[in-house]
Amino acid sequence: MNYRTEIDGLRALAVLPVILFHAGFELFSGGFVGVDVFFVISGYLITTIIISEMAKGKFSIMNFYERRARRILPALFFVMLVCLPFAWFWLIPSDLRDFGQSLVAVSTFSFS
Repeated sequence: MNYRTEIDGLRALAVLPVILFHAGFELFSGGFVGVDVFFVISGYLITTIIISEMAKGKFSIMNFYERRARRILPALFFVMLVCLPFAWFWLIPSDLRDFGQSLVAVSTFSFS
């Protein structure tokens, strides 16, 4: 798949309302729309990759998920590791227990 600069432009437009929403600007109370745009972009890119691989006769669901795991899991586990010492020092015991349960849920993709 070729690099698409217009998709980077869409990402920039999508991230701006999310950042402004989290910064507390009431004008951007619909910052969640940016998250929706990210989901649409991801769906488009993933579908494009799958269609391209299917056209070449190279698509494998196992390879697809292996690539996703290799891309996502290192960052996920790194962030979880970085958060552990902060949680240990700053959270009260009941919150620390909730944090531990959240780590298990996130690492097994069973959170909701």
